[in-house]
Amino acid sequence: MNNFLFVAAENDAIPACKAGGMGDVVRDVPREIAKRGDRVHVVVPSYGRLHQNGTLKSYLNFPMRGTTYSAEIYEVPPKKQIENITHYVIHHPEIMEGGIAHIYHDDPTEPFFNDFIKFIIFCTAVAEAIKSDVFDQLDVVHMHDWHSSAVLFLKNYHPEYSDLKKIRYVYSIHNLAIQGIRPFYDNYASVHNWFPEIELKHDELMDPRYQDCINLMAVGIRLSDAVHTVSPSYKEDVMLPSRRPEFVGGEGLELDLQKANNEGRLYGILNASNYNNIREAETGFLYRNTVKALFGWLQDESKKYKADFLAHTGEKIMKYVIERPKFIVSSVARLTEQKFYFFKRSPEALEAMLERLHKIDGIFMLLGTGDPDYEEFFRSVSYKYQNFIFTNGQSEDLIDSIYLESNLYCMPSLFEPCGISQMLAMRNGNPCFVHHTGGLKDTVIPMKTGFAFEGSTYEEQIENMIKKFDEALTVWETDQPTWKKIKANAKKVRFTWEKSLDEYYEKLYLL
Repeated sequence: MNNFLFVAAENDAIPACKAGGMGDVVRDVPREIAKRGDRVHVVVPSYGRLHQNGTLKSYLNFPMRGTTYSAEIYEVPPKKQIENITHYVIHHPEIMEGGIAHIYHDDPTEPFFNDFIKFIIFCTAVAEAIKSDVFDQLDVVHMHDWHSSAVLFLKNYHPEYSDLKKIRYVYSIHNLAIQGIRPFYDNYASVHNWFPEIELKHDELMDPRYQDCINLMAVGIRLSDAVHTVSPSYKEDVMLPSRRPEFVGGEGLELDLQKANNEGRLYGILNASNYNNIREAETGFLYRNTVKALFGWLQDESKKYKADFLAHTGEKIMKYVIERPKFIVSSVARLTEQKFYFFKRSPEALEAMLERLHKIDGIFMLLGTGDPDYEEFFRSVSYKYQNFIFTNGQSEDLIDSIYLESNLYCMPSLFEPCGISQMLAMRNGNPCFVHHTGGLKDTVIPMKTGFAFEGSTYEEQIENMIKKFDEALTVWETDQPTWKKIKANAKKVRFTWEKSLDEYYEKLYLL
């Protein structure tokens, strides 16, 4: 029996510990490993809240900032008990929740300041737990994004953790654009402040653009035994330099990724979707679930501008309770540059799409929270266009209804490491309308399971987005046999973890 440890910022196998697709992966991959008879431990930060229903397993004492820090590791109950998987959280007063999904901080004036502090304490506690055999003798440690990569820094450079070198380390990149860059010196959230005893090897740790800083994403790429991107096409993208806004590639780390590839350490393996235990939603409750969610958020909302907007959305949705639209385009996503750059930079393109939808008595439903500028932008579009329904919150019941009752799922991502929303939409038989990049290129086949736009310049991309959207609606209007075939193909396609895990074992884990 092989013994694995997963180290991440999110884990959707336990309640209230998910902000994005990483949480799904950290939930699903251990389940597939356990099915194969191997053992998995999954550890995430407690964020000051997730340890409350847990059982204290151990106190962890470790050196930081010239003193001894003490953290606690708890075993916590998962949403679903599965043999051979154990879930843990690490609690320390400085590992605090942030404003994004009660997980990440958003530090506009000094990026990553708060997150660096909590994740550096978390990773050192994890290193101590590995050293103390809390997880028994491990064969593979699988880390996810920059939040976990300091384990590699400690393993390589801290004399207390040199024993960790005998284990195999795998590093998955979910979003290369967020890199965890912090100064080496002269800052509370700097490496030297937390590890004054380590002589820092700048050449091995530094960001290629900011040479007085560590780049924790680069540390993961440089120091792991295997590096994994979450789709084959994203692997190809990240080895090329970014040309923003037309193309988002290696974001300054393309040379590190090319080197990893030349050394045979870089692999692109597609994330999969969970086709078991799907939350069942009933057809016909989309508008009721929207109203229910809006009332719930109104009761919680202290900001007047947001409460006014929720009431405005409620008024708009009531029209569709009585007169159902003929066509629904939907998006469920965090409101970020990655997901909606095209709309925010070129609002006239979104407006053209809404006007085209209006001609077929169609609506666009967008659900999400995120960047305040993007929230404000979508609120302004909602006030302007009757057929744009922006539900500015989170509700699992409403999300299920949206996936179930939409006609076309819209995912115009500027870049997409893998994407899971398109898989969830296709699982429900929804054709997808996507930007043909990264994982979207690997999962949506134009005119077979959906529709796609691309272009070599920004102008071309915008022009093609409007044109291809028009073509998609024209197929629905004028060629129902083709539309039904695309729907059926979308529903049949399967991206299974079983297939992806075969590749994990062969290429990443070497088991």
